[in-house]
Amino acid sequence: MGRGRVELKRIENKINRQVTFSKRRNGLLKKAYELSVLCDAEVALIIFSSRGKLYEFGSAGLSKTLERYQRCCYNPQDLNIGDHETQNWYQEVSKLKAKFDSLQRSQRHLLGEDLGPLNVKELQQLEKQLESALAQARQRKTQIMLDQMEELRKKERHLGDINKQLKSKLEAENSAFRAIQGSWETEGVVPNHGFPVHHSQATAMETEPILQIGYHHYVPTEVNMARNANGENNNNTNNNNFMHGWVL
Repeated sequence: MGRGRVELKRIENKINRQVTFSKRRNGLLKKAYELSVLCDAEVALIIFSSRGKLYEFGSAGLSKTLERYQRCCYNPQDLNIGDHETQNWYQEVSKLKAKFDSLQRSQRHLLGEDLGPLNVKELQQLEKQLESALAQARQRKTQIMLDQMEELRKKERHLGDINKQLKSKLEAENSAFRAIQGSWETEGVVPNHGFPVHHSQATAMETEPILQIGYHHYVPTEVNMARNANGENNNNTNNNNFMHGWVL
């Protein structure tokens, strides 16, 4: 009897599973080696056990084979994507550059530069653009001036209202001051001092004698001597000299 066909399914027995893994792993590594030698092929083999243990084989070095694999499988696609993106960016840059050049040329034309290559039609279009821009600028300037004038009118009205309020307040204060001054005059207030004086007291001050003390002009000795010559006695002369300076 020949060998029967082995059913491919997970081996439940742990020991049998480990023995089968070891045998088939060694056989796989052997076949990979034989393939690389017999066919001059670059073979790389990576095996992880159920416990996470690594087994590997590389006829030309595992790292070198993996790098070659990445270059063959992934890089061409990445390069195609990169080339496509580069081409798109180049087209976008070309469009932006053309637009920038056109804007610069239009700016020079608006400033009155490089007008030589323009024909009559282009010059007419440029003239219309300038007239339209000038009209819009004047309209905007007029609007700004009108807004400023309206703002100044508002400020003027506000200041006028404040002036009226201050004027009315000042008039009210003047009226109150005149009323107070009239009451003072009615009561006989002395203007210089502001103290009330009754009429009876004022009359008494006018009728009563006032004692004044003051220093009069000094009389020279020659005048006294002349008076002595006219017949005045020495005693009276002495008294007069003593009293000339003070008068009661």
